[in-house]
Amino acid sequence: MNEIEITSNPTDLDLNVIHAFISESYWAKNIPMATLKKAISNSLVFGAYKKSGEQVGFARVVTDKATFAYLGDVFVLNEYRGLGLSKLLMQSVCAHPDLQGLRRFMLATSDAHGLYSQFGFTQVENPEILMQIWQPGIYDDLARA
Repeated sequence: MNEIEITSNPTDLDLNVIHAFISESYWAKNIPMATLKKAISNSLVFGAYKKSGEQVGFARVVTDKATFAYLGDVFVLNEYRGLGLSKLLMQSVCAHPDLQGLRRFMLATSDAHGLYSQFGFTQVENPEILMQIWQPGIYDDLARA
């Protein structure tokens, strides 16, 4: 783990690495690079890097830095999984000064409940209060336009 550094400096990000992974993910398949750049520029971002500077992980938080945050786009490249990097990344996210004292910190996941529960995330107790506008094929629609 001492070979990996986590920073929240957006200038360190390798957008090509991030886009290559996220555009193939189940949650943002085919996301256009321009959309991803806009999302990143309006978020608190975290990158995981090898000593060589190569990016191997990422997380993004949308937040007002006072009451609410939404964690998304968390990944570790496949060849670096199983080394504890996702935990290291989540420790950095949860310890960030701008994410302290929030009333609500949310995320959505299909497959990583075990990871996030280690950091205090639980299933929503009253999902009936939550609403959404969900357009799962929006990136496909943008590509066809």
